[in-house]
Amino acid sequence: MKQRKLLALLMAVVLSIGLAACASPTAPEASESIKIGVSLPTQREERWVLDKEGFEKAAADQGIELLLQVADNDAARQQNQCENLISQGIDVLIIAPVDGEQAKNIVDMAHAESIPVIAYDRPIQNADVDAYITFDQYGIGKLMGEYVATNLPSGNIVFLKGDPQDPTCVPLKQGAMDAIQAKVDSGDYVIVSEQDCKDWSASEAQKHVENALTSNDNKIDAVIAPNDGTAGGSIQALAAQGLAGTTIVTGQDSEIAAVKRIIEGTQSMTVFFDVRDLSKAGFDTAVSFAKGETPVTNGVTNNGFKDVPTVGFTPSPVTVDTYKALLIDSGYMSEADLS
Repeated sequence: MKQRKLLALLMAVVLSIGLAACASPTAPEASESIKIGVSLPTQREERWVLDKEGFEKAAADQGIELLLQVADNDAARQQNQCENLISQGIDVLIIAPVDGEQAKNIVDMAHAESIPVIAYDRPIQNADVDAYITFDQYGIGKLMGEYVATNLPSGNIVFLKGDPQDPTCVPLKQGAMDAIQAKVDSGDYVIVSEQDCKDWSASEAQKHVENALTSNDNKIDAVIAPNDGTAGGSIQALAAQGLAGTTIVTGQDSEIAAVKRIIEGTQSMTVFFDVRDLSKAGFDTAVSFAKGETPVTNGVTNNGFKDVPTVGFTPSPVTVDTYKALLIDSGYMSEADLS
Protein backbone atom coordinates (compact mmCIF):
# COMPACT_ATOMS: atom_id res chain seq x y z
CA MET A 1 0.00 0.00 0.00
CA LYS A 2 2.79 2.43 0.93
CA GLN A 3 4.60 1.61 -2.33
CA ARG A 4 1.46 2.38 -4.38
CA LYS A 5 1.00 5.71 -2.57
CA LEU A 6 4.67 6.58 -3.16
CA LEU A 7 4.39 5.68 -6.85
CA ALA A 8 1.27 7.84 -7.22
CA LEU A 9 3.03 10.77 -5.57
CA LEU A 10 6.05 10.48 -7.88
CA MET A 11 3.82 10.35 -10.96
CA ALA A 12 1.99 13.48 -9.79
CA VAL A 13 5.30 15.32 -9.39
CA VAL A 14 6.48 14.26 -12.85
CA LEU A 15 3.17 15.30 -14.38
CA SER A 16 3.29 18.71 -12.73
CA ILE A 17 6.84 19.28 -14.04
CA GLY A 18 5.76 18.28 -17.54
CA LEU A 19 2.80 20.67 -17.46
CA ALA A 20 5.03 23.50 -16.28
CA ALA A 21 7.45 22.82 -19.14
CA CYS A 22 4.63 22.88 -21.66
CA ALA A 23 3.51 26.26 -20.32
CA SER A 24 6.91 27.85 -21.16
CA PRO A 25 7.39 27.86 -24.97
CA THR A 26 10.68 29.15 -26.36
CA ALA A 27 8.94 31.81 -28.50
CA PRO A 28 6.48 34.34 -27.09
CA GLU A 29 2.98 32.87 -27.20
CA ALA A 30 1.53 35.99 -28.81
CA SER A 31 4.03 35.73 -31.68
CA GLU A 32 3.39 32.13 -32.67
CA SER A 33 0.70 32.86 -35.26
CA ILE A 34 2.04 36.16 -36.61
CA LYS A 35 2.98 36.22 -40.28
CA ILE A 36 4.81 39.27 -41.69
CA GLY A 37 5.14 39.96 -45.43
CA VAL A 38 8.03 42.05 -46.78
CA SER A 39 8.53 43.37 -50.31
CA LEU A 40 11.94 44.82 -51.17
CA PRO A 41 12.81 46.52 -54.47
CA THR A 42 16.17 44.90 -55.21
CA GLN A 43 19.18 42.95 -54.03
CA ARG A 44 21.52 44.57 -56.53
CA GLU A 45 22.79 47.07 -53.98
CA GLU A 46 24.62 46.19 -50.78
CA ARG A 47 22.32 48.18 -48.53
CA TRP A 48 19.23 46.22 -49.67
CA VAL A 49 21.04 42.98 -48.97
CA LEU A 50 21.56 44.25 -45.42
CA ASP A 51 17.87 45.14 -45.12
CA LYS A 52 16.92 41.59 -46.11
CA GLU A 53 19.35 40.15 -43.59
CA GLY A 54 17.99 42.47 -40.90
CA PHE A 55 14.41 41.34 -41.45
CA GLU A 56 15.44 37.69 -41.44
CA LYS A 57 17.34 38.13 -38.18
CA ALA A 58 14.45 39.96 -36.49
CA ALA A 59 12.01 37.24 -37.54
CA ALA A 60 14.30 34.46 -36.31
CA ASP A 61 14.95 36.24 -32.99
CA GLN A 62 11.23 36.64 -32.32
CA GLY A 63 10.07 33.31 -33.70
CA ILE A 64 7.82 34.95 -36.27
CA GLU A 65 7.08 33.69 -39.77
CA LEU A 66 8.55 35.93 -42.48
CA LEU A 67 7.52 35.89 -46.14
CA LEU A 68 9.91 38.04 -48.16
CA GLN A 69 9.89 38.90 -51.85
CA VAL A 70 12.30 40.92 -54.05
CA ALA A 71 10.84 42.82 -57.01
CA ASP A 72 14.07 43.38 -58.98
CA ASN A 73 13.14 47.05 -59.54
CA ASP A 74 9.96 46.07 -61.41
CA ALA A 75 6.82 47.83 -60.12
CA ALA A 76 4.41 45.41 -61.85
CA ARG A 77 6.30 42.45 -60.46
CA GLN A 78 6.19 43.99 -57.00
CA GLN A 79 2.42 44.36 -57.19
CA ASN A 80 2.03 40.72 -58.25
CA GLN A 81 4.32 39.57 -55.45
CA CYS A 82 2.38 41.59 -52.88
CA GLU A 83 -0.91 40.14 -54.13
CA ASN A 84 0.62 36.72 -53.52
CA LEU A 85 1.76 37.69 -50.03
CA ILE A 86 -1.73 38.97 -49.21
CA SER A 87 -3.26 35.70 -50.46
CA GLN A 88 -1.04 33.79 -48.05
CA GLY A 89 -2.73 35.37 -45.05
CA ILE A 90 -0.07 37.77 -43.82
CA ASP A 91 -0.95 39.96 -40.85
CA VAL A 92 1.08 43.02 -41.90
CA LEU A 93 2.80 44.08 -45.13
CA ILE A 94 6.09 45.99 -45.17
CA ILE A 95 6.88 47.44 -48.58
CA ALA A 96 9.78 49.47 -49.94
CA PRO A 97 8.10 50.60 -53.15
CA VAL A 98 9.69 50.45 -56.57
CA ASP A 99 7.21 53.11 -57.69
CA GLY A 100 5.88 55.29 -54.89
CA GLU A 101 2.73 56.24 -56.80
CA GLN A 102 1.84 52.84 -58.22
CA ALA A 103 2.24 51.20 -54.81
CA LYS A 104 -1.02 52.89 -53.75
CA ASN A 105 -2.76 49.97 -55.48
CA ILE A 106 -0.96 47.56 -53.15
CA VAL A 107 -2.08 49.54 -50.10
CA ASP A 108 -5.69 49.40 -51.29
CA MET A 109 -5.50 45.64 -51.89
CA ALA A 110 -4.01 45.02 -48.46
CA HIS A 111 -6.55 47.22 -46.69
CA ALA A 112 -9.37 45.37 -48.46
CA GLU A 113 -8.18 42.37 -46.44
CA SER A 114 -7.72 44.45 -43.25
CA ILE A 115 -3.91 44.17 -43.51
CA PRO A 116 -1.91 47.19 -42.23
CA VAL A 117 0.77 48.50 -44.58
CA ILE A 118 4.13 49.96 -43.57
CA ALA A 119 6.08 52.02 -46.12
CA TYR A 120 9.75 51.17 -45.64
CA ASP A 121 12.60 53.55 -46.48
CA ARG A 122 10.61 55.03 -49.37
CA PRO A 123 7.20 56.72 -49.01
CA ILE A 124 4.06 55.53 -50.76
CA GLN A 125 2.36 58.59 -52.20
CA ASN A 126 -1.32 59.53 -51.89
CA ALA A 127 -2.22 56.37 -49.99
CA ASP A 128 -3.71 55.47 -46.62
CA VAL A 129 -0.42 54.07 -45.32
CA ASP A 130 -0.43 52.99 -41.67
CA ALA A 131 3.20 53.83 -40.84
CA TYR A 132 6.44 54.95 -42.46
CA ILE A 133 9.94 53.83 -41.41
CA THR A 134 12.73 55.97 -42.83
CA PHE A 135 15.93 57.87 -42.53
CA ASP A 136 15.77 61.64 -42.94
CA GLN A 137 15.99 61.87 -46.73
CA TYR A 138 16.13 65.66 -46.74
CA GLY A 139 18.89 65.46 -44.13
CA ILE A 140 20.86 62.99 -46.26
CA GLY A 141 20.75 65.35 -49.23
CA LYS A 142 21.67 68.30 -47.05
CA LEU A 143 24.77 66.48 -45.75
CA MET A 144 25.90 65.93 -49.34
CA GLY A 145 25.35 69.56 -50.28
CA GLU A 146 27.01 70.83 -47.12
CA TYR A 147 30.12 68.79 -47.87
CA VAL A 148 30.37 70.36 -51.31
CA ALA A 149 29.65 73.87 -50.01
CA THR A 150 32.33 73.50 -47.33
CA ASN A 151 35.03 72.07 -49.58
CA LEU A 152 34.49 73.77 -52.95
CA PRO A 153 34.72 77.59 -53.15
CA SER A 154 33.49 77.71 -56.75
CA GLY A 155 33.16 75.51 -59.80
CA ASN A 156 31.05 73.40 -62.16
CA ILE A 157 28.73 70.82 -60.64
CA VAL A 158 27.04 67.73 -62.05
CA PHE A 159 23.84 67.07 -60.11
CA LEU A 160 22.69 63.46 -60.35
CA LYS A 161 19.37 62.19 -59.02
CA GLY A 162 18.09 58.69 -58.35
CA ASP A 163 15.27 56.85 -60.06
CA PRO A 164 12.46 59.25 -61.02
CA GLN A 165 9.85 56.77 -59.71
CA ASP A 166 11.41 56.85 -56.24
CA PRO A 167 9.80 59.67 -54.22
CA THR A 168 12.77 59.88 -51.86
CA CYS A 169 14.61 61.66 -54.67
CA VAL A 170 12.52 64.79 -54.08
CA PRO A 171 13.59 65.54 -50.48
CA LEU A 172 17.08 64.24 -51.27
CA LYS A 173 17.50 66.79 -54.04
CA GLN A 174 15.87 69.54 -51.97
CA GLY A 175 18.27 68.98 -49.08
CA ALA A 176 21.30 69.15 -51.34
CA MET A 177 20.02 72.21 -53.20
CA ASP A 178 19.22 74.07 -49.99
CA ALA A 179 22.81 73.58 -48.90
CA ILE A 180 24.35 74.92 -52.15
CA GLN A 181 21.64 77.35 -53.29
CA ALA A 182 23.40 80.46 -52.01
CA LYS A 183 26.49 79.66 -54.07
CA VAL A 184 24.38 78.86 -57.12
CA ASP A 185 22.59 82.19 -56.75
CA SER A 186 25.88 84.06 -56.38
CA GLY A 187 27.32 82.42 -59.49
CA ASP A 188 30.08 80.63 -57.58
CA TYR A 189 28.51 77.31 -58.57
CA VAL A 190 27.25 76.43 -62.03
CA ILE A 191 25.14 73.29 -62.35
CA VAL A 192 26.23 72.18 -65.80
CA SER A 193 24.18 68.98 -65.83
CA GLU A 194 21.22 67.64 -63.87
CA GLN A 195 20.15 64.08 -64.69
CA ASP A 196 18.06 61.18 -63.36
CA CYS A 197 19.63 57.76 -62.93
CA LYS A 198 16.99 55.12 -63.68
CA ASP A 199 17.00 52.31 -61.11
CA TRP A 200 19.81 54.24 -59.36
CA SER A 201 22.05 52.72 -62.03
CA ALA A 202 25.84 53.15 -61.86
CA SER A 203 26.07 52.84 -65.64
CA GLU A 204 23.53 55.65 -66.06
CA ALA A 205 25.60 57.84 -63.75
CA GLN A 206 28.77 57.01 -65.65
CA LYS A 207 27.12 57.98 -68.95
CA HIS A 208 25.84 61.28 -67.56
CA VAL A 209 29.22 62.25 -66.14
CA GLU A 210 31.01 61.27 -69.34
CA ASN A 211 28.66 63.54 -71.31
CA ALA A 212 29.19 66.39 -68.85
CA LEU A 213 32.95 66.03 -69.06
CA THR A 214 32.82 66.14 -72.85
CA SER A 215 30.52 69.19 -72.87
CA ASN A 216 32.64 71.12 -70.38
CA ASP A 217 36.19 70.33 -71.49
CA ASN A 218 36.65 68.09 -68.40
CA LYS A 219 36.02 71.06 -66.10
CA ILE A 220 33.84 69.29 -63.54
CA ASP A 221 34.63 70.19 -59.95
CA ALA A 222 31.97 68.20 -58.09
CA VAL A 223 29.47 65.43 -58.71
CA ILE A 224 26.56 65.28 -56.31
CA ALA A 225 25.86 61.58 -56.68
CA PRO A 226 22.71 60.39 -54.86
CA ASN A 227 24.11 57.07 -53.61
CA ASP A 228 27.27 55.00 -53.56
CA GLY A 229 26.38 53.03 -56.68
CA THR A 230 26.02 56.18 -58.78
CA ALA A 231 29.15 57.56 -57.11
CA GLY A 232 31.06 54.51 -58.33
CA GLY A 233 29.83 55.02 -61.89
CA SER A 234 30.72 58.70 -61.73
CA ILE A 235 34.23 57.91 -60.52
CA GLN A 236 34.75 55.51 -63.43
CA ALA A 237 33.99 58.35 -65.84
CA LEU A 238 36.29 60.72 -63.94
CA ALA A 239 39.09 58.15 -63.75
CA ALA A 240 39.08 57.78 -67.53
CA GLN A 241 40.02 61.47 -67.71
CA GLY A 242 42.52 61.37 -64.86
CA LEU A 243 40.19 63.27 -62.53
CA ALA A 244 39.40 60.64 -59.92
CA GLY A 245 40.47 62.08 -56.58
CA THR A 246 40.48 65.68 -57.73
CA THR A 247 36.73 66.07 -58.34
CA ILE A 248 34.45 65.97 -55.29
CA VAL A 249 32.02 63.02 -55.38
CA THR A 250 29.29 62.47 -52.79
CA GLY A 251 27.23 59.36 -52.00
CA GLN A 252 25.05 57.59 -49.46
CA ASP A 253 24.62 54.05 -48.07
CA SER A 254 28.18 53.54 -46.73
CA GLU A 255 28.79 50.52 -48.92
CA ILE A 256 32.08 48.71 -48.40
CA ALA A 257 33.24 49.60 -51.93
CA ALA A 258 32.46 53.27 -51.27
CA VAL A 259 34.36 53.34 -47.99
CA LYS A 260 37.34 51.79 -49.77
CA ARG A 261 37.15 54.59 -52.34
CA ILE A 262 37.01 57.16 -49.54
CA ILE A 263 40.15 55.68 -48.01
CA GLU A 264 41.81 55.69 -51.44
CA GLY A 265 40.72 59.30 -51.99
CA THR A 266 38.54 58.86 -55.11
CA GLN A 267 35.19 59.33 -53.33
CA SER A 268 34.89 62.29 -51.00
CA MET A 269 32.13 61.23 -48.63
CA THR A 270 29.12 59.01 -48.11
CA VAL A 271 26.21 59.14 -45.69
CA PHE A 272 25.73 56.51 -43.00
CA PHE A 273 22.45 55.24 -41.68
CA ASP A 274 22.39 51.98 -39.79
CA VAL A 275 20.19 49.61 -41.79
CA ARG A 276 20.15 47.28 -38.78
CA ASP A 277 18.17 49.91 -36.87
CA LEU A 278 15.85 50.55 -39.80
CA SER A 279 14.95 46.91 -40.44
CA LYS A 280 14.46 46.22 -36.72
CA ALA A 281 12.19 49.25 -36.37
CA GLY A 282 10.21 48.15 -39.41
CA PHE A 283 9.77 44.64 -38.08
CA ASP A 284 8.92 45.76 -34.54
CA THR A 285 6.32 48.15 -35.94
CA ALA A 286 4.78 45.31 -37.94
CA VAL A 287 4.63 43.09 -34.87
CA SER A 288 2.90 45.86 -32.92
CA PHE A 289 0.24 46.15 -35.63
CA ALA A 290 -0.17 42.36 -35.72
CA LYS A 291 -0.82 42.34 -31.97
CA GLY A 292 -3.40 45.10 -32.25
CA GLU A 293 -1.15 47.64 -30.58
CA THR A 294 -0.30 51.22 -31.56
CA PRO A 295 3.35 51.35 -32.66
CA VAL A 296 5.73 53.88 -31.13
CA THR A 297 6.62 56.63 -33.63
CA ASN A 298 8.53 59.90 -33.41
CA GLY A 299 7.00 62.06 -36.12
CA VAL A 300 4.68 62.30 -39.11
CA THR A 301 5.24 62.52 -42.87
CA ASN A 302 2.62 63.88 -45.24
CA ASN A 303 2.33 61.65 -48.32
CA GLY A 304 -0.29 63.72 -50.13
CA PHE A 305 -3.18 61.82 -48.56
CA LYS A 306 -2.49 61.97 -44.82
CA ASP A 307 0.08 62.62 -42.13
CA VAL A 308 1.60 59.16 -41.81
CA PRO A 309 2.95 58.16 -38.36
CA THR A 310 6.69 57.91 -38.88
CA VAL A 311 9.72 56.33 -37.26
CA GLY A 312 12.68 58.44 -38.42
CA PHE A 313 16.43 58.08 -37.95
CA THR A 314 19.18 60.69 -38.27
CA PRO A 315 21.98 60.12 -40.85
CA SER A 316 25.68 60.92 -40.35
CA PRO A 317 28.36 62.02 -42.86
CA VAL A 318 31.24 59.61 -43.44
CA THR A 319 34.65 60.86 -44.52
CA VAL A 320 38.19 59.56 -44.29
CA ASP A 321 38.33 61.14 -40.83
CA THR A 322 35.10 59.67 -39.46
CA TYR A 323 34.62 56.23 -41.03
CA LYS A 324 36.38 54.34 -38.23
CA ALA A 325 34.28 55.83 -35.44
CA LEU A 326 31.00 55.51 -37.33
CA LEU A 327 31.42 52.21 -39.14
CA ILE A 328 34.18 50.15 -37.52
CA ASP A 329 33.58 50.97 -33.86
CA SER A 330 29.83 50.37 -34.26
CA GLY A 331 30.44 46.92 -35.73
CA TYR A 332 28.71 47.86 -38.98
CA MET A 333 31.76 46.65 -40.85
CA SER A 334 35.25 45.48 -39.95
CA GLU A 335 38.77 46.48 -40.90
CA ALA A 336 39.00 43.12 -42.69
CA ASP A 337 36.05 44.15 -44.90
CA LEU A 338 38.08 47.15 -46.06
CA SER A 339 41.37 45.36 -46.70
